[in-house]
Parts: sequence; C-alpha cells; structure tokens
Amino acid sequence: MTLHPLTIRSLKASRSLAISLLVLVAACGGTPENNPRNEAGEGPAPVKTGSKPGLGSWDSYVLLAKSGITNVTGSSVRGGAVGLSPAAASFITGFGLTADATNVFSTSPAVPAGRIYASDYAAPTPANLTSAVSSMETAYTDAAGRTTPDFLNLGSGNLGGKTLTAGLYTFGTSVTIPSDVTLSGSATDVWIFQISNDLDLSAGKKIILSGGAQASNIFWQVAGRVTLQTTSHFEGIILCQTAVTMQTSASLHGRILAQSLIALDDNAITAP
Repeated sequence: MTLHPLTIRSLKASRSLAISLLVLVAACGGTPENNPRNEAGEGPAPVKTGSKPGLGSWDSYVLLAKSGITNVTGSSVRGGAVGLSPAAASFITGFGLTADATNVFSTSPAVPAGRIYASDYAAPTPANLTSAVSSMETAYTDAAGRTTPDFLNLGSGNLGGKTLTAGLYTFGTSVTIPSDVTLSGSATDVWIFQISNDLDLSAGKKIILSGGAQASNIFWQVAGRVTLQTTSHFEGIILCQTAVTMQTSASLHGRILAQSLIALDDNAITAP
C-alpha cells in the first residue's frame, strides 16, 4: 500500500510531537507513577502510609519527630500517639512523663487518652519507631516527588484570602498565609502542597475547610521550617523536613511529622 504524501507528513508530525512530549515528561521526571491521581475524588492520590500496620506507621501518631519534642505549658494532644526516634525520651520535655511499668511507653497529662513512645523504651517500641520514622520519610519523599502540578507558584506563595480546590500545588518559594484561606472540596478530595522553603501561618489566622473537605486528605510537604503563629488554626498533615513550631495557643487539626524538632506552647492538637 502506498501512502499519500500528506498522510506521510501527518504521521511524521504526530511521531515528532509524541517524541517531544516523551522527552519533556522525562526531563521533568513526570511519569504516571510520579503523578498518580485520586480515583475516589478530585486532586492527586493520597500520600502513602506505612507498610507496617499500627505503631509501625506514621498515621498512628499525632506527633512524630526525630530529634526532640518540647512543650512549654498546657498543651493537649488527642487522637493518637506521640513518638520520638532516634532521640531518647530525655529529649521529650515539658510533658511530665510517667513511665508505664513495662517501660514500653509513658503517659502524660498533655496526652490524656494516648501514649508517648521513645527510642530508648523497651521492645517492641524501638523497632516500631524505626519503622514509623521510615514511613514518615517515605511519605515525605512521596509527596515531594509528585510531578506535573495543577498549580505552580500560586500567588507567588501568598495564599491569604484564597479559596483552593483540590490539586497538587507546587511552590519554589516560601508560603505565607497572612489572612484566612479556605480549602473547598468533598470528603474524598485531596490536596498536596509542595513547598521548597518555609511555611508561615500568621497570628490569629486560620485554614478553613468547606464542602466536606477532610484534614486527613490535606498534605503539607515543607522542606524548610513551619511556624504556626500565636492563636492561629491549621488543618492537615504536616510533613516537614526540618522543624515545626506552634506558638502560644495555636491549634491544629491534623498531624505533625517532623524530621527534626517539634516545639509546642499551650496548643490544642487533634488527629483527623
């Protein structure tokens, strides 16, 4: 069969376009595996939990850190465990720890219905924490590795006053929230925020959820520091490569997973 010259040129153009697109995707690191979509709703697929169930996975902890967890006064942590590894229990300060007779965990007035675990407690706590921290780091890498954002450098990193639909948000800058921001979507929608520097929520400002949006489906992957200023309110799961500071009377509906320090000061924290 002899193809018409126009058909040949069309096929060549299509092939050239396809190759160009493949080269562009490869250059950006974008593959279907790196950009999974949410089959249950809008936005990207949720961030992965750990392969080991229970206390071996990050989603069993409200607070999980590697180098220290400090509490100035009066904080309340509800809905899950508190964990620290590889640092020892001596780096959990301001909680008034009371060791259980088994030495597997401690209790604290600041964690009224939960338990506190540290790397130097009795087995199986060290192994569980090693697995949980590994799953936390995997979750961070998963969130950071998503490609082809739905929104790139939105508002030049200033999210104040905006209403944000589900999606993958990528920022090559710090992100500030100087006024209330609303996340609007259904209970199955997912938000992932990739932030290459710091995240700062101003004093007295808050993140508002509407339309059924769930804090458990909101992931803030932050390469720098996170600061929730005094009396502010935050929603979602913080995956931070460095430190998270909650100033006096700031509140959180979500989790803090920090690869260094978590600093609290009279805060109310509730797991989603």
